[in-house]
Amino acid sequence: MTTGPYAVVRHPGYVGASLWALGTPLIVGSAYGLIPAGITVGLLVLRTWLEDKTLQAELPGYADYTQKVRYRLIPGIW
Repeated sequence: MTTGPYAVVRHPGYVGASLWALGTPLIVGSAYGLIPAGITVGLLVLRTWLEDKTLQAELPGYADYTQKVRYRLIPGIW
């Protein structure tokens, strides 16, 4: 898929989950809530890396897709 959010990043669902995880403690004003949020985002980054590696090895056409959509989670960075 190369339209919509998939044209910008390869894993837009994980981008949304990361924003939700970080935004929730900020909305409720919980500095301590940022600790599990940071862990959650770290795990999502790890999962993204592992999933991307697996998809490139096992899904036909995914390597071509990675050439068209270069960024996994953050446009211009990673």
